Amino acid sequence: MIQHRFYTQGWDDYELIDAGDGKKLERWGKILTIRPDVQAYFKPGQAYSAWRALAHWEFTETDKHSGEWQALRDAAPTTWEIGYRKLRFQLELTRFKHLGLFPEQRSNWDFIAERVPADGRFLNLFAYTGAASCMARQTGAETLHVDSIKPLLTWAHTNMERSKLADIKWIREDALKFVERELKRGRHYDGIIMDPPAWGLGAKGEKWKLDNKLEALLEGVQGLLANNGFLILNTYSPTISLADMTRLAHQYFQPQQCTLGELWMQTTTDKALYYGNLLRVVK
Repeated sequence: MIQHRFYTQGWDDYELIDAGDGKKLERWGKILTIRPDVQAYFKPGQAYSAWRALAHWEFTETDKHSGEWQALRDAAPTTWEIGYRKLRFQLELTRFKHLGLFPEQRSNWDFIAERVPADGRFLNLFAYTGAASCMARQTGAETLHVDSIKPLLTWAHTNMERSKLADIKWIREDALKFVERELKRGRHYDGIIMDPPAWGLGAKGEKWKLDNKLEALLEGVQGLLANNGFLILNTYSPTISLADMTRLAHQYFQPQQCTLGELWMQTTTDKALYYGNLLRVVK
């Protein structure tokens, strides 16, 4: 077992410019946004007035889980596109403050590209808009994309098409239920990624919390992972600590197979921002 900080870097089309006072300033292609972030509890590198002079959009929370976008420039686009490697991703302002891509996942996309075999099988659970699915499919691997929210499946399909890819298999299902069915079928995967939210809704609207599902998910994917396969797990839940993840990881995998740590990004102004905990297992 190894524990450390994983630092993800930006790229040509994404830059974490600054963070502080509960917000972060980001560049997505040519569009700059200001969004809230509870982990940005320190002082920013630049004045907030300087941020607003640069940004096109700012998100303001109206309740615990949603809010509104305010345009800071005339004719600021509400949808646009950015790229990474040969992939293309559609971005869109949502009422949940997200834009359809988690840039901190770049290091995991690279990990997938390096490890999934071209003739292998890859499973993306809680797959969102499909960045990891597209990266796996680009290698040639058979790719299954599982999410319970229909609009996200549509968005992911758009990203596949814009990346000039095809034949990702789309499954609208609760992740744990899908894992349980795959176990009964005796299926195995060369790579699996899980990026579950702290809470969510199943395909039929059923509510669930990650705290109550994580152990069952790890037990299930342990049975699906092929020899020499790999697993990536991210968690953002404030109630699941790195110690909790370590305990569960060692319950289902050998300690020497596990690398655990925290996921971070560095701002251009030299601030460090925390993005959750990360487990990687390589059999």
